[in-house]
Amino acid sequence: MSPKSRLAATLLCIFFGEFGFHRFYVGKIGTGLIWLCTAGLFGIGWVVDLIFIICGEFKDKHGAKLINW
Repeated sequence: MSPKSRLAATLLCIFFGEFGFHRFYVGKIGTGLIWLCTAGLFGIGWVVDLIFIICGEFKDKHGAKLINW
């Protein structure tokens, strides 16, 4: 279980998902930069990440799921 907040990741993804802020928040710097340069993988990756975060399947850089709201 990740110490990061699922609520914070959800809000970051909703408002700044196309810039990859939610990925920077969980420590995924490399993919955060890709999201930043490609507008959230052309919008598709952003929506997929939002769904994964809401469902509790999104993981931080250590592979731990964001469970706690």
